[in-house]
Amino acid sequence: MTNIAVVFHSGYGHTLRMAQAIAEGAGAQLVAVDADGNLSDSDWATLNAADAIIMGSPTYMGTVSWQFKKFADASSKAWFTQAWKDKVFAGFTNSATMNGDKLSTLHYLFTLAMQHSGIWVGTGMMPSNSKAAQRNDINFVGSFSGAMAQSPSDSSPDEMLPGDLETARLFGQRVAAVATKLRG
Repeated sequence: MTNIAVVFHSGYGHTLRMAQAIAEGAGAQLVAVDADGNLSDSDWATLNAADAIIMGSPTYMGTVSWQFKKFADASSKAWFTQAWKDKVFAGFTNSATMNGDKLSTLHYLFTLAMQHSGIWVGTGMMPSNSKAAQRNDINFVGSFSGAMAQSPSDSSPDEMLPGDLETARLFGQRVAAVATKLRG
């Protein structure tokens, strides 16, 4: 069985909802970066044992949260020994606006994965970009690099749109399928 971990920071709960949907699709274990940017020793062990690591952060000011950045900096211990080399990686993010510079957050996550000598998996989903498209369609935000969601700044996590959460779940399935195939 492929071992998958979803490591994420969530400031207001929206990114947590995405992480849960992705973990459901991937059959993955959740690893939450805490409010101080830390992981427990057992969380680090989970990441070290994983075949695939799916990383997520809200997009704040055009990049990952400081808590996620602290985790990323701490992952340099794994980087130094190339402990995560050839693991499958993927990423996801949420912001309050439709664009919200989410791509720069995904690019940050991609760069971190490449520094760990990982193998990146995108969404594998076509965007919902026809005139008939509806906001709850799969991949309405139109991302290929990783899963993206949009949640208005005054919305609760419970108000996240079903289409964004289904996109996240399907993204988790894709990462699991690719990781399983590569694991052979």
